[in-house]
Amino acid sequence: MPAHEPRAASGRIALPLTAWAAIGRGLLCRCPRCDQAKLFLRFLKPIPACPHCGQDWTHQRADDFPAYIAIFVTGHILAPIIIALARDTALSVTAMLAIIMPLAIVLMIGLLQPAKGATIALQWWFGMHGFVKERPVQAAANAEP
Repeated sequence: MPAHEPRAASGRIALPLTAWAAIGRGLLCRCPRCDQAKLFLRFLKPIPACPHCGQDWTHQRADDFPAYIAIFVTGHILAPIIIALARDTALSVTAMLAIIMPLAIVLMIGLLQPAKGATIALQWWFGMHGFVKERPVQAAANAEP
């Protein structure tokens, strides 16, 4: 049985219908293929294979892209906050840093794992780096003899 074949008793895996559905599963740190298992073994270490559907996740090559996504989103969230604090309050530079720095750190850490999950899901959906490109229609056609 290939590594990407389902291991479930029913033999049916609910493949995502769109790339956005797969990305949504990845953002929730769930298996993008079946949505039945956790995608991460540790904070940023993906599981080698899904225990539910058997998908091999060793092909993923997220590298630094999730960090770039987390930085980009954090900057866009913090920019209006920084502007509002600077414009509407009379806080000192030290007080501004005391507010902004912890918020930036929390946002970065909080966004890093979902960004990596979404990146892995996107790679899987488009069949990049050795993943098998699967679609619900293709799976149904392959199931029939």
